[in-house]
Amino acid sequence: MENSTAKPVAKTNGAAVIESRGLSKYYGPFIATEDVTFSVSQGEIVAFLGPNGAGKSTTMKMLTGFLAPSKGESRIAGHLMQEQEERILASQKIGYLPENGPLYNEMTPASFLKYMGSARNLSGSKLQERLDYVCEQCSLNTVWNKAISKLSRGYRQRVGMAHALLHDPEVLILDEPTSGLDPNQVHEVRTLIRNLGKSKTLLLSTHILSEVEAVCDRVLLISSGRLVFDGSVSEMAGTENNLEDRFRELTGNCKV
Repeated sequence: MENSTAKPVAKTNGAAVIESRGLSKYYGPFIATEDVTFSVSQGEIVAFLGPNGAGKSTTMKMLTGFLAPSKGESRIAGHLMQEQEERILASQKIGYLPENGPLYNEMTPASFLKYMGSARNLSGSKLQERLDYVCEQCSLNTVWNKAISKLSRGYRQRVGMAHALLHDPEVLILDEPTSGLDPNQVHEVRTLIRNLGKSKTLLLSTHILSEVEAVCDRVLLISSGRLVFDGSVSEMAGTENNLEDRFRELTGNCKV
């Protein structure tokens, strides 16, 4: 696992910019999530950790207003995400990387991101500045003008990350940001996340313990749709300093 000493120390002002209040989602008798409640303060990098199928993506979608909860509510930068007008206002402040986010396969990263930037009212030199920034930060130079349909999963994930960063949002919500990446790409994305954490608030879902140790200040652990731990990485590791053992203990011996 990567050495967690490389992480920046979070500088927060205590103001909650991401809030989940009792978020629950039911599909008939099946409980996808139940009473998920937490807040993330400005400047934190928080891991939303859990085994596959624990409810991470469902919670992310409810947080960002893409999925209506059965009960509960979420707020981002003070905006109630279950209200359409509020969600529109919040959209300028949020960068969201969903699991398997939609991309236009017939477009290139350059044309796709230019189109999405224009849709966010970016134009002229400002748009070009942001395009240059995300191209460099997400290492898209070699595929910038290649059809998205021909890109590997790892490069498609990078295009999704670039889209989330394009409008320079205050808050980033990233669902499995290193999914499909090779080890070198994983290192690059983790470095990017650490750098972004110096000026932004980040919530990232993952089931990878080394990712938590490498980049996060705090852990929210979900298991079977319920939040079972909220604390620092060192608090979760416990006196034995073993995240994997604690993960298994808290999630009922689910596989990492």
